Amino acid sequence: MLCGSRAAVRPSARATSPGRRAVNLLFVCSECRLRSPTAERVFAAYPGVATIAAGTNHDATTPVSGDLIEWAEIIFVMEEGHRSKLVKRFGEQLRGKKLVVLGISDAFGYMHPQLVALLEARVRPHLGASSA
Repeated sequence: MLCGSRAAVRPSARATSPGRRAVNLLFVCSECRLRSPTAERVFAAYPGVATIAAGTNHDATTPVSGDLIEWAEIIFVMEEGHRSKLVKRFGEQLRGKKLVVLGISDAFGYMHPQLVALLEARVRPHLGASSA
């Protein structure tokens, strides 16, 4: 799990094919303790994917920052409220970014099998065939 203080963006990623770069996925929840770290871990295992988890709250383990928004190609938020917070705080930086609301409530523990299943079902369609 990568949540923690980061001086620089350090995604988790598996090797990609030569000449192919990873797609950068940012997963956002409130505290960066359960849902987004689970997503980070699950999708870090996918080839051609780099992942980071962050939270919208100021006391999140890893708060969302402009650097993370800049790095991400696709931003997955767990709830509509997370999307609203990002738009309010990073509106201009979000231009041209794919922002996806997953609709996953804060009802699961870290790596709970039902959470993993929901994440895979809702994130995979956005990755394309080459990353799945």
